[in-house]
Amino acid sequence: MVLTTTDKRVFGAFWLFGLVNNVLYVVILSAAIDLVGVFVPKATVLLADVLPSFIVKCLAPFVIHLVPYNYRIFMLIGLSFTGMLTISFSASTSWKLFGIVLASISSGVGELTFLQLTHYYSEMSLEGFSSGTGGAGLAGSFLYLLLTTWLTLSVRTSLLLFSLAPFSFLASYFWLLPHMEQGFHPIDQSELPGEDSNVVSGYHDSGILGTDFGYRAPQLLANKVQEAFGLILSHSQSTLIRAKPLIVPFMAPLFTVYISEYIINQGVTPTLLFPIAEMPMFTKYRDAYVTYGTLYQLGVFISRSSSSFVRIRRLYIPSLLQFLNLVICLFQSLFMFIPNVYILMVLMFYEGLLGGAAYVNTFKLVSETVSLEDREFAMGTVGVSDSAGIVLAACFSMWLEPSLCGYQVGKGRDWCQLP
Repeated sequence: MVLTTTDKRVFGAFWLFGLVNNVLYVVILSAAIDLVGVFVPKATVLLADVLPSFIVKCLAPFVIHLVPYNYRIFMLIGLSFTGMLTISFSASTSWKLFGIVLASISSGVGELTFLQLTHYYSEMSLEGFSSGTGGAGLAGSFLYLLLTTWLTLSVRTSLLLFSLAPFSFLASYFWLLPHMEQGFHPIDQSELPGEDSNVVSGYHDSGILGTDFGYRAPQLLANKVQEAFGLILSHSQSTLIRAKPLIVPFMAPLFTVYISEYIINQGVTPTLLFPIAEMPMFTKYRDAYVTYGTLYQLGVFISRSSSSFVRIRRLYIPSLLQFLNLVICLFQSLFMFIPNVYILMVLMFYEGLLGGAAYVNTFKLVSETVSLEDREFAMGTVGVSDSAGIVLAACFSMWLEPSLCGYQVGKGRDWCQLP
């Protein structure tokens, strides 16, 4: 297939959207051990990094269509930049977590926005976005490893450098992306509150000094509130009905893949350690955690970029294989039956391959099988399932990591408590 200049620009713009939107999420997870230390579960950072995003994805489909895409770009930049500054300059864990929450909200709005935006462009947009999100994982984890472990820059300096990344949205959206008329969703003024002609005319007819407006205003307000609540309830019910056919073929497999892999990443990998002398490529135990994350993200990047060559239509297959990975990692943490760290590094890479393949093939199938009029809605709705899996994985890992570490310490393996 010969790509036109427009195709290349679409792919490039969406690749950068995926890269920049996800890179801060990955950097924050890579920095988890540096932000909260060895004695706080790393799932604390994961929960702050994904729960706000998950809530946004659940609620935004009801209202996000009211906000034009170009306005959303500025929203993303403001939230993510402010969040990274807060993380970088805060001394307390609470403020760091607040900064993570801001960055997470930005990531959630961004993913929903860019997935919906693919509806208005060729299939190159989805392929570009998926590949970009995979590239974000590799770029974020590798660059954080490079800056903090190999170049020995401080965590603060490294995070401040990453805080500048969201400003590239301006060039990607307003310059690189070929804009189509239907790519913009201006607010329908007739749907905004306060535009009811009866209310407006009633106000002007009676005036502030009119004799009846003071009595009518509370009733008018109550009527508007009741009307708005009815519209929201009706819209919510219709949204749930539209989402139901998406659960089994798309959302359930993606959910199970993500819950397994994030339990591995945040609940188990901090305990997949050997004596430092048996890990000669590391000088500190925290280096193993960051390296595992980088290899995982390398696998994600490769598989998310391979949908044009390798297709998986039976989405339950990566789900089952990822669950098997979780079982293997749990047994390794408990019994150390894998003899060296190199095999574990290969396993982390393979885990990333499965996770990335599940993600890109799910959304490819949505774009190919869901009707055109429902596709934009389906893209945003299916995106909720991976976040739901991550949230539950984070909650479970809050208990799992300390439990595994405590078990290891009881067996004379205290490496999980060493920096």
